[in-house]
Amino acid sequence: MNRIIDKIETYMDNFKIKKKLFILYIFCVLVPLVLTDGFIFSVVFQREKAERLHRMESVANAVEYSFANSIHNADSIANGVNMNQYINEFLNEEYESPLEYVTAYQQYRKNILFDTGIGMDNIRITMYSDNDTIVRGGGCGNIAEIENSDWYKEIENSDLGKGIVFLYDTSRVPIVEAKRSIFFAQKMNYYGDYEDRRKMALIRLDYSTLGRNLVKMNYEMPVYICSGNRILLSNVDNSLKKNFEEFTEFESVGYAQNMSLYGTDFTIYVLWAEINTMAEIKDSVPLIILLVFINLILPFVLVWAINRSFTMRIRELSDVFQRVDDEKLVEIQNVRGKDEIGSLMKNYNRMVQRINALIRTVYIGKMKEQEMMVARQNAELLALHSQINPHFLFNALESIRMHSILKKEMETADMVERLALLQRRYLEWGEDYVEIDQEIKSVRDYLELQKYRFGERLSYSIEIEEECGQYKIPKMSIVTFVENACVHGIESKTSPGWIFVRVYKGTEDLCLEIEDTGIGMEEVFREELLEKMRGASMDMLKEKGRVGIINACLRLKMMTQNEVSFELDGEKSVGTIVGIRIPLKYL
Repeated sequence: MNRIIDKIETYMDNFKIKKKLFILYIFCVLVPLVLTDGFIFSVVFQREKAERLHRMESVANAVEYSFANSIHNADSIANGVNMNQYINEFLNEEYESPLEYVTAYQQYRKNILFDTGIGMDNIRITMYSDNDTIVRGGGCGNIAEIENSDWYKEIENSDLGKGIVFLYDTSRVPIVEAKRSIFFAQKMNYYGDYEDRRKMALIRLDYSTLGRNLVKMNYEMPVYICSGNRILLSNVDNSLKKNFEEFTEFESVGYAQNMSLYGTDFTIYVLWAEINTMAEIKDSVPLIILLVFINLILPFVLVWAINRSFTMRIRELSDVFQRVDDEKLVEIQNVRGKDEIGSLMKNYNRMVQRINALIRTVYIGKMKEQEMMVARQNAELLALHSQINPHFLFNALESIRMHSILKKEMETADMVERLALLQRRYLEWGEDYVEIDQEIKSVRDYLELQKYRFGERLSYSIEIEEECGQYKIPKMSIVTFVENACVHGIESKTSPGWIFVRVYKGTEDLCLEIEDTGIGMEEVFREELLEKMRGASMDMLKEKGRVGIINACLRLKMMTQNEVSFELDGEKSVGTIVGIRIPLKYL
């Protein structure tokens, strides 16, 4: 072993100091750093994947609950119809003429609290019977209309006597366009006295409403409700006029959940959300540059500086020792460092000082120069520290959030997380324009933070048309007006108040509305503020008061070449509404 060590030392002694230091950098800094970062990235990736799977499971549970709740509501209505004796008697009665039926039908409508389509926003009820004396219409029909359908035969022969039916309804083509429909069918067999007569209650749910409810959940990942391979509902496309399509994106499924309702099996597929890798990389460029600087460039520079420190000073010592035979000793002009080399240089200069006082004076001057250099380097280091303070701020906020989660202080953790997200968006000014969907996220985070402050005094509602989410507007445009509504509208109001944010598309404009039910404002002040909004300029930003609103209005004017329009309406003690119209040609 000693022989091997000796050979290695002999081999290394033949290397120049520069080469030794770079070998040290590669094997003791770079390689461990790559291995450590790779492991950390792997752990973070796996944790992020697990969190996304958990979010997808939560999405599937929420979708299942919403969909099942709609079906259960239809089942409750169907049971009510089935057990209503008056309805059964009406359907079983044989009428001698259509006039007698119409008279009985009108009396039937007066005597029961049951009205097809009235009081039910998304449900329509049709009852079928094999009673030939019933006149078709008004929510009643003959069972011959449906008895040849596959779904009727399946429900008629099932033990449950009820079930869910998804149809692409072509029964009235070409008079009415074909469209998707969802029904809940229930055999009306509650009263045994009428077993000789077949009756069926058909509850039609509004397919468009079910689809909109799924879209309004605002999940970033695509969600599909399927029966077999047939797509029944999704938050991607619920076009009424297209037939049900086949689900083929099995490779993109991140989570699947099965459920069974009234004899029908369903599968909820949650797909991996599309991640714009280039956009994420672009957003993370400053952080990537910082990490590369800290992990690669900075160590390399340090090794280079250490190497330079060794070689240059040793060369200087070698030069002065070669001049020992001169008539007088030569002083080392730039003595630096407190290591062994520096100590050797200082000792050499002390020997020279005994002979030449001038050399001693120069030596003292050089030491002062060195102190000034150290002070300047310290100042530069402090400047570097101030540049990376935001990075440490976000790390500190994340540490507080994780500590709160470990302590099960979920409310505090949520507040810290929302604050960190808001601050990060405020600091990322590389691009002044953001998609409205991203702006709405900032609005929602800000309002949720304010709810921690105001509690039940603050409620809010955000409505945005789906096609408007991709339009880009100046960052913080909507948030500024929402913040103004909180501070000047809700804060001074002792009773509960609302903030409404609406984004919708007009004929030629994108319309933004921010409304609050706060304390309102006097007419004189309203006119003054509206005039400032319409005439926003750089000079106004130097004045005090409403600087945020003027800033937002000015950037909107610059974006649209002064074609944006502002409206401000309100009433004292009632509330305020701000209207912004942006021409679509600038989006």
